[in-house]
Amino acid sequence: MSVRVFLVDDHALFRAGVRAELDTITDEVEVVGEAGSVGEAVAGIAHHKPDVVLLDVHMPDGGGAEVLRQIRTKIPEVTFLALSVSDAAEDVINVIRAGARGYVTKTISSQELVKAVVRVSEGDAVFSPRLAGFVLDAFADRPGAAPISDPELDLLTPRERDVLRLLARGYAYKEIASELFISVKTVETHVSSVLRKTQLSNRYELSRWATDRRLV
Repeated sequence: MSVRVFLVDDHALFRAGVRAELDTITDEVEVVGEAGSVGEAVAGIAHHKPDVVLLDVHMPDGGGAEVLRQIRTKIPEVTFLALSVSDAAEDVINVIRAGARGYVTKTISSQELVKAVVRVSEGDAVFSPRLAGFVLDAFADRPGAAPISDPELDLLTPRERDVLRLLARGYAYKEIASELFISVKTVETHVSSVLRKTQLSNRYELSRWATDRRLV
């Protein structure tokens, strides 16, 4: 039997792309539903009772952790796999603490995503390269563990962090807009806000600031 999958992401275009890819390349998984908000996700998961939920971390009305909080007590048999543009340590740690079985980034190939879905449905924990280290550090409470919160970083919204992360990797505004499914003007607005909140002057200072906080 194929693994029944439910998609949760606030970008309809991304959901459509993932659904099309999964429906085309394999019979191992079957997409049974999708949602673009926490409320839609909770209702849809309760209705479809999928095997695996592919869950975005950041959404306007609460994000993946809120979906997990509402669902895990009601339908504990559902497995969650985070699928996000973010590879920040705090995002990985927080969603795993909330109950997700794994965490992969949106750079994952379609074939690897299928493998990840099947593996978590079978009880394995799955992480994109290097992300597992964040979880091991946090739960082992070892010296040098990835910080769960940062007062300065907490000033930024989830979307501002996404923009900053890509900016620090050298992405142009147009590339950031394409990656995050937003307009170039919105990217510029987020960058201006980040500069104001961090009291920095340019993208080079922002890159160093982001690197120091393990955002890159």
